[in-house]
Amino acid sequence: MVGGLILMVMLLIALLAPWLGTVDPTEIDAAARNRKPGAEITLTNADGESREHTAWFGTDNLGRDVYSRVLYGTRVSLVVGFTVSVIAISIGLVIGLVAGFARRLDGPVMRLMDGLMAIPGILLAIALVAVWGGGLTTVILAIVVPDVPRVVRLVRSVVLSVREEPYVEAAISVGAPTIMLLVRHVLPNTLAPLIVQGTFLCASAMLSEAALSFLGMGIPPEIPSWGNIIAEGRSLFRIHPHNIFYPGLFLALTVLAVNVLGDGLRDTLDPKMSRRL
Repeated sequence: MVGGLILMVMLLIALLAPWLGTVDPTEIDAAARNRKPGAEITLTNADGESREHTAWFGTDNLGRDVYSRVLYGTRVSLVVGFTVSVIAISIGLVIGLVAGFARRLDGPVMRLMDGLMAIPGILLAIALVAVWGGGLTTVILAIVVPDVPRVVRLVRSVVLSVREEPYVEAAISVGAPTIMLLVRHVLPNTLAPLIVQGTFLCASAMLSEAALSFLGMGIPPEIPSWGNIIAEGRSLFRIHPHNIFYPGLFLALTVLAVNVLGDGLRDTLDPKMSRRL
């Protein structure tokens, strides 16, 4: 419940960022660089009109409001996390069902998955981004590729176990079509572990996106993301730690909330864990 509540708050922040933010997150004010949290900033537009606002999280080395940038960065992290989770589970579910139920395809498919898993995920993502170029779509695809084998192995293990159950053998003996076996008997048994796995993939994708952006291989600098904000503030971390502290805090809270939610779902959906509780 705590993890779900924190995640709901982050979702509301992402949706209401244009109204919660005080200024444009990309607006540069050279006269207000590296202000401390809570500083009062006066902005003057091209027409000479001035307006004041409070920089709740301070400003960065270009005078941009860190508070607004962190709020808009919530959108990027949640979109990447949820999208990667959905795509990886969708692809991994299909491949895992085929590998687990079609014995002839099991060996070749799993050897391919083992080969992908042998490469560290972050290195594979960096290589893919270097080949395809930066951007939100590229980052999502680069994170999906190393995550698919995890889902495939999970689904395959469940299918191999369910395939030997008496009710599945009975359905095979009466000539039930393969597609009916997969949809009515095998697929429902994979939903609970897939939901739990999806939460962990979501948290991992957020961290991967932040790492790629921090290394300059992810989201373009003009798009606010927590990784970009941390990367731009690392050179002045000792003097102005607020540039890293606030985006890092939001990232840590969101990842923690998703992981705690996943643990709770595992305890709830796993019959063995439910009996112990």
